[in-house]
Amino acid sequence: MSLAKKQNDKTLRNYTYSDYIVWPDYPRYELIKGEAVKMSAPSEAHQAVSAALSYQFFSFLRGKECRVYSAPFDVRINYDTTDNTVVQPDLVVICDKSKIENGKHCLGAPDLVVEIISDFSWRYDRIKKFHLYLEAGVREYWIVYPDKLCVDVYILENNKYTASHYGNGDIIPVYVLDGCNIDMEMVFEDMLINPSGE
Repeated sequence: MSLAKKQNDKTLRNYTYSDYIVWPDYPRYELIKGEAVKMSAPSEAHQAVSAALSYQFFSFLRGKECRVYSAPFDVRINYDTTDNTVVQPDLVVICDKSKIENGKHCLGAPDLVVEIISDFSWRYDRIKKFHLYLEAGVREYWIVYPDKLCVDVYILENNKYTASHYGNGDIIPVYVLDGCNIDMEMVFEDMLINPSGE
């Protein structure tokens, strides 16, 4: 059923991946347990942070088994059950190649997920997606705040997330990638040069 038709009937909210794949590319949507969530266009600051993080992860992972993917890249969190949750995190690291289907999307939980906060996404990233990734077993979850020049890192231990907080100038050791350290001064460099970039 088309997205427009379902939106006209507020009682119909149980979308699945089979609905999702026939929607047009723009505007972009994610599925959160059957609910379509419209995504906003990324700001300049968002793009700068994403590019800087992608560069560091990609540089470390060259020649290694794990891979980093940036949005738009579909993650079908519960593909093996209801298949009604499809998210497009800003960055994901995936170490199990069998999770990549046809080079197009991830089946199940990535090893690491990075979400970059915006004015429109903070509620989903900090609350809904936080619990979604916890339930799915994402081993490491980063929430990046470009406006505050900081990052909250959550590590999965005993079915709970343990939190650490980092700021500009900190070096973040990546839990799921032994030997990988992300320099946040490089990530936030553009924010300091152009603070109005949002």
